[in-house]
Amino acid sequence: MSHFSPPKAGKFFNSGSITLGLVVIGALIFLFTSFYIVDQTEKAVITRFGKYHATTGPGLHFKLPFGIDRQYVVNVTTVQTEQFGFRILSSGISSTYSGDVDEVTMLTGDLNIVAVEWIMQYRIVDPKDWTFNVNERTRTIRDVSRSVINMLVGDRAIMDIMGSERSAIETAAADFMNETLRSYGLGINVITVKLQNIDPPPAVQEAFDDVNKAEQDMNRLINEGQQVYNEEIPKARGEREQLIQEAQGYAAERVNRAKGDVARFNAVYDEYRRAPEVTRQRLYYEMIEEVFKNDKGTVIIDRRFDNFLPLRELGQGAR
Repeated sequence: MSHFSPPKAGKFFNSGSITLGLVVIGALIFLFTSFYIVDQTEKAVITRFGKYHATTGPGLHFKLPFGIDRQYVVNVTTVQTEQFGFRILSSGISSTYSGDVDEVTMLTGDLNIVAVEWIMQYRIVDPKDWTFNVNERTRTIRDVSRSVINMLVGDRAIMDIMGSERSAIETAAADFMNETLRSYGLGINVITVKLQNIDPPPAVQEAFDDVNKAEQDMNRLINEGQQVYNEEIPKARGEREQLIQEAQGYAAERVNRAKGDVARFNAVYDEYRRAPEVTRQRLYYEMIEEVFKNDKGTVIIDRRFDNFLPLRELGQGAR
């Protein structure tokens, strides 16, 4: 006679617990791999089976679980910064800088060596391109930035780089970087490029300071000479105009006097033609009057007078 033995309760419980645990774990994996949250400053790039599927914005989103869909969250609002020639190691009341001279040493257009420090700021504008198109993103950005700054510095003289061309280099650098990075499909936009310190390398600093001092002295002497020029030239021009006006006045006076003399001579000549003797006599009298008009002590007597006693003012003594 056979006997039926019921299964043991412990074995049944262990098998049910494992199944329940697997179900719970599967449910948790399903939940954790089916939903994702995107922050307000971010966008998410979704891949399905490793291929680009969609780009989603901020909020809670559903995706296919168990790794079928994967999300790559990209910050698209924060302005990111790359520094060249220095690194901000700590910030606060004071900042500590660690520089890389080799990274920023360049040759200028007039064959001088200069160390240019700068920063570039950019923002991600296409999360898909940023995620898939370039592997070494940061290295690519830095290499492009260094290449552009080297090109712009190499086209200019050192004094222009340190002075008048500084803002022009910054503007042109941003344009060239955007053009190059856009051709790479990196998905970023360079917002600004800002030059920081522009100095010669330490080995030639002293010689550069001497040259800079000499140029400053040259500019000072030029300014002083220009100041003297500005003072003397207007004065000389004023004196020239004064002499010209005096000469023109004198010329007008002589011309008018000559015209008057001609008119008077013509009038006398007309009278002479009509009455020669009378005119001759009148001209003689006018000449004598003109000669002796300022003489107060002379008495004129006709020498043809006969029996004339030359006495006058006897009470004052003979003359």
